[in-house]
Amino acid sequence: MELFLDVLGETLVDTAKMLPFLFLAYLLIEYIEHRHGERIETLLAGGGRWGAVPGAVLGCVPQCGFSAIASNFYASRVITLGTLMAVYLATSDEAIPLLVSMPAYWDKLAVLMVIKVVYAIVVGFVLDFVLRGVLPKGLRGGYTGHADEVDCHEEHSDAEGNEKPIWQAALRHTLEIFVFIFVFSLVFGMIVEGVGEDVFAEVLGGMGFFQPVVAALVGLIPNCAASVLLTQLYVEGALRFSSLVAGLCTGAGVGLAVLWRANPSWKQNLFITGLTWAAGAFVGVAMQVVVAVFA
Repeated sequence: MELFLDVLGETLVDTAKMLPFLFLAYLLIEYIEHRHGERIETLLAGGGRWGAVPGAVLGCVPQCGFSAIASNFYASRVITLGTLMAVYLATSDEAIPLLVSMPAYWDKLAVLMVIKVVYAIVVGFVLDFVLRGVLPKGLRGGYTGHADEVDCHEEHSDAEGNEKPIWQAALRHTLEIFVFIFVFSLVFGMIVEGVGEDVFAEVLGGMGFFQPVVAALVGLIPNCAASVLLTQLYVEGALRFSSLVAGLCTGAGVGLAVLWRANPSWKQNLFITGLTWAAGAFVGVAMQVVVAVFA
């Protein structure tokens, strides 16, 4: 009981320090989505074969709703496969607000976002230009459909139709993620204290070059808990930075779930899911190789 109370107290103090940063981050996100949501959708839909650029830039905005928008647009063949993948790979779901709440990791956050955006653009261009002639026509996307046929807006009104203030949504997101972080940190702390830090670190470290591959699989889980889990494991020192990048590249939030619901071809959905995992695992392993060669 004494061990539990010690871990509980430490976890509560550590997570409570994040609350102001989390709320401010979500307040900014809600403002962007509320005031500029339609403009963002228009920009994403109008990119054509160059859509990987706005797709990657918009995807890095910490809101998993953009990956859902991209999935709906792809299902209606408004955007290309390259644009869709750029959004998926650039999306980090809840990881950005979580890292923003930790000033000590702001430098890592900046590096993470640069890597993800650049990589997302590269993958998007390879799919839409280099491999365009190889991919089946039905998979390429971006040739039929209209953006105004797809309703991707999140509801910002109450039951009476009155517009809700953005601080309420920001507060709700903050409290939801706070609970995720608190529960995970408490469970993780108890596990580490129970088995020992050395044993836990040895298991994850023993995965070697396979650690990013496993992290990329975790990132595929269509829930913000996956990005929270990966980020917390990195902060706790259990994941390498390369594995964090791999997991967050595949962490497209609810995007993949929306794709499987909206796109009628299960073969295309399976291919895109596998491609997302492969792209995330590849960049993570590649980063480890580069570090090993130049370290």
